[in-house]
Formats: sequence, C-alpha cells, structure tokens
Amino acid sequence: MATIRERTNKHGKPRYTAEVRLKGYKPQTATFTRLTDAKKWIQDTESAIRDGRHFKTSEAKKHTVAEMIERYLSSAGLTKVQDEHTGLHLRRWNDEIGHMLLADVTADTLTLIKDKLLNETVRTGQKRSPTTTLRYMASLSKVFNTAVKSWGWLEDSPMRNIEKPKAAKGRVRFLDDDERERLAKACKESANPLLYPAFILALSTGMRQAETMNLYWGKAPANPPLEGAWGVVHLEQDCIILHQTKNAEKRRIPLTGLALQLLKDMGKVRRIDSPLIFPSHKDPQKPIDLKQPWLKAIAEAKITGFTWHDIRHTTASYLAMNGASLAEIAEILGHKTLQMVQRYSHLSDSHVSNVLASMNAKILGSV
Repeated sequence: MATIRERTNKHGKPRYTAEVRLKGYKPQTATFTRLTDAKKWIQDTESAIRDGRHFKTSEAKKHTVAEMIERYLSSAGLTKVQDEHTGLHLRRWNDEIGHMLLADVTADTLTLIKDKLLNETVRTGQKRSPTTTLRYMASLSKVFNTAVKSWGWLEDSPMRNIEKPKAAKGRVRFLDDDERERLAKACKESANPLLYPAFILALSTGMRQAETMNLYWGKAPANPPLEGAWGVVHLEQDCIILHQTKNAEKRRIPLTGLALQLLKDMGKVRRIDSPLIFPSHKDPQKPIDLKQPWLKAIAEAKITGFTWHDIRHTTASYLAMNGASLAEIAEILGHKTLQMVQRYSHLSDSHVSNVLASMNAKILGSV
C-alpha cells in the first residue's frame, strides 16, 4: 500500500511525501518537490522491497553526512588544486547537513540547499551561477555514489532524484587587437613592475591565474620545495612544467617570444629571498596579489567586461583563429576533453574550411 500526502512549504511551493507500507517491512517515506518523482519513487521502492533489494541499512542509520565526507576526503587523495574546488564544495555541504544521519537525507532536503546556493550572493555581488551550483552538486553526488558502491552505507544516492539547474552557456570574452594593445600598454606603465610580465605570460601560455601566480624558479625536484608552488620555470629548456593543475595531471608549457624574453630578463635580477616568479612585497614566500594594479590597468585601457580569467579565453580564441584544432587547444589549456573548448569552434571555421577544401581537392579533384 502506498500513499502520497501533499503539503505546502512556507514559500508556497508544494511538497509531496510518499509512503510505502508492505506487510513485514518497516514503512518507507521520502519527500519530493514533484509529484512525478514521488510516484516513481513509490514504484521503484515497492519493486525493490519485493525483490529484496530495498533497505535503509544499519550503516545509514549509524553514520552522518559529516562522517561520510570525512572518510571520502581522507581516502580520495585530492591534490591541493582539487581540494580548492571539491574540498570547498564538500565543506559547504558539511556545514549545511553534516549533522544529519545518512538515512534521513532526502531529495527534498538537498533541493532546499540547492535553491539556497543558487540564490546566494557571492563576492562579485551577483548570485551564484547555475554552473557553479552544478559543481557543488556534482562533488556531493560523487561522495554519495562512493558510499553506495564502495562502502555499502546507502542503497541509493538521494542526489539522483534532484532536478539540476541548467548550466549557462560557456562565456567567451577575448581582446581584439586594439584592446590588447591598449591593455598591454597600461600594464607596462603600471607602478607594479610584475603586472606586465604576468599579463604577457598568461596571454602567451593560456595558464590559469593560480598557475601563473604560483610559479617558481629552478630545476624541477620530485616535490616542489615551496608549499603552494604549482610549477617550475625552466629557462634552460624554454618551458614551464606545471606540477599541480586543476585536473591533477602534470603539464608542459613551451615558452617562446616575448614571454620567454621577459622571464629571462627577470631571471637575471631575481629576488634571493624567494623562489617565486611573482612574490609578494609583504611576504616573499607568498605570490603577489595583482588585483588592484590589474583593475587600474583595465580602467586606464578603457576595457569593460574583461576579467583576468578572460586572458585564458583570449589565448584560446587566438589559437583557434590561427588554425589550431580543438584538440590542440585542449592540450595547451590542460582540458581532458573537448567539451570545454567547443565554445571556440566558431572561431576556427576558416581552418575547418581549409582542411575540408584540401581533402576535396586531393581526393575528389579528379572525379
């Protein structure tokens, strides 16, 4: 026997509490935001109980969300970069529902927090984007799946029944030739002598801001000697080796042109109290914060709607417009899949046309 009770929350939105009662088994209940989800849960639960697959294990009643997250973090072996993303997300979930037993976590509970995340104002003064909220959800979903498949703490993940926010389309903002010249000039004339080489290096390589700021001089040791350092500049090999990246894979980045020359010039007069390429004036063991000089340069160059991360988009866009394939762009930027670089595909239309024209001329020219 199954029942569904409808109620309205304080915001006036409906909630559906489904209950399944079968002889010889404890009643099972769950709450949903959609009636269709409640009906599907009843069908799945009744079928699972009859097949002997449905149970809220004793483990789910013994362990809290906090214990689940702690076990995952202690065994996942996240790199420093991954911890700054996945770890950040999981610590937020821990703050929200860490006290709850796993058996008590429902899709409704998680949906309320999802809505809270979507409506929060972040540092930019705007609401958190759907894409970022999706990342929070994905991080927790991975932990729940591990608890289901590897530990046997749960029968199923409550994240599976949550309606996901629609991710925004990838944003592409890059500098045109005039903007690039104006901004380079403003950076070069900045009172902070590190802004210009940092800008040129980021533009030349497409590295993320954290990757750029956490570079250090010297030959690559087995373990970077400076805590927080992500990569090594090898002037003798004209390259950068990134030890820590967002996808946890080591990456080699060639150095060429102006960026290489600027680093060589900096290497001749490097600071002896810090191995960092861009050390802070206040604490040379930490990377410099270029936010204020950067914002001033942006204003002086009269450029709008452009962030430091958009330098990376600019590099990718220039690569696409100069004939680089999406696979090549993904390799340079350090993306594991082509999905993240599809946003630049329209910029390489001429390259695709040339490739197609070449194939037609060679294969079909004599037909």
